[in-house]
Amino acid sequence: MLDKIYTLIEEKYFSSGDFNGLTFHELLRGLDQDKDEVLAEIRVGIETDVFTIEHLGNPHIKSFANIKKSEMLEFLDESKGEAIFCMYPHPEKLKNAAAAEIYRDTPFAYELAKGAGQLDFRAFELSTLEFYRNDPRYHYETNSIQGQICVTDEHFESEGMPEHDQVLLQGFGFAYDNELSRYVGVILRYLNKLSPEHQRIWAAKQVNQDEKWLHPEYFAKAFQGSWGTKLSIFDAFVQELDQINQMCERMGKPKLFRESYCEERIRGFEFLLRPTKSELESFVHLLDKMMSDNISKDFFRGDLELERDITRKSDGKVIVEPKGTIQLLDEWLRKFYRSAESEDPVEELIKAFRKIRKLRQEPAHRIGIDIFDQAIFREQRALIIEAYNAVRLLRMILALHPEVEVNPPQINDWLRDGKIWDF
Repeated sequence: MLDKIYTLIEEKYFSSGDFNGLTFHELLRGLDQDKDEVLAEIRVGIETDVFTIEHLGNPHIKSFANIKKSEMLEFLDESKGEAIFCMYPHPEKLKNAAAAEIYRDTPFAYELAKGAGQLDFRAFELSTLEFYRNDPRYHYETNSIQGQICVTDEHFESEGMPEHDQVLLQGFGFAYDNELSRYVGVILRYLNKLSPEHQRIWAAKQVNQDEKWLHPEYFAKAFQGSWGTKLSIFDAFVQELDQINQMCERMGKPKLFRESYCEERIRGFEFLLRPTKSELESFVHLLDKMMSDNISKDFFRGDLELERDITRKSDGKVIVEPKGTIQLLDEWLRKFYRSAESEDPVEELIKAFRKIRKLRQEPAHRIGIDIFDQAIFREQRALIIEAYNAVRLLRMILALHPEVEVNPPQINDWLRDGKIWDF
């Protein structure tokens, strides 16, 4: 009977179109045997690595490859066939399954055909995403925790774009190793939906899976039904800008930042996909545009002189020069805010603004050779943390203004409490 049961399970697995399992009730309909006898055979099949069973979540797909045999047997003994479960060919049996070989040219479908779990993830080089991010035919979106890729409406089912390129990646996350090096992490179920051509592109960029783990937020959302526990540092950054602007309105002043960038995600405002000096310089340029360049001098009008007199060294003539936005912010904070703490938060946040401005200016004065270095990922992470802390400090200072204290803007709890994912 065991061989008959396995044959029915394998037939369902390969004929379902999605590597689905055979339910216990389907099995009973295909056999003319007593229920208890069939359950006893199933137990033997589990013990001897002929097949596995799924009973948690959606049992009609095999979620993960590595399920403890003891857990399957415990469920089988306790449920006595009354609870829903599905049966799947054991990977050991699938090693020699002829039906699996038709998937050989589609790497991730082939993994599923060989018994991998549909929710098992694979890790890839970050540069895999560049193909989609840089091609305007695709809609590429990420908050540096998770994202998705799809063909734009204009090119969907169009004659000008080959069908094999009209792909949808329903979701991807980011994976890490113990040194916090970043990778793309995608579950096999989503990879299997890619065209054969794109599956092979991704397979060429796959990295060793050892000691890789998914971002905790992505894992919680993808596998545990979580709505989230913290904000991405990039989302938090723009929300801080928006909070600051709302506080300015309550103070009866123009917005400090021209744009908060909350309405639409800014291209490139994310963790790098390639650790090169040129990519980092582009990010620094964007970050400075969102900080120092984004400050409106109208905010300071009436509180400070917007220009200063300087003596020209060449001839001693006094000329009038406009003050920079960082200098104005520094002067305004020191004029209207006094810290009760020994450490000066104004010094800290102004230092961050100046550091980013200086980093942006440096590439303009030199021509250098581009560099690829994994350490650049960590350099960028340190920089965005410093920038986020600066705008957060600024928001906390403005929150002490009397008009803001009596009528504070509504704030996201995670933002208020500093619950931020910084990787």
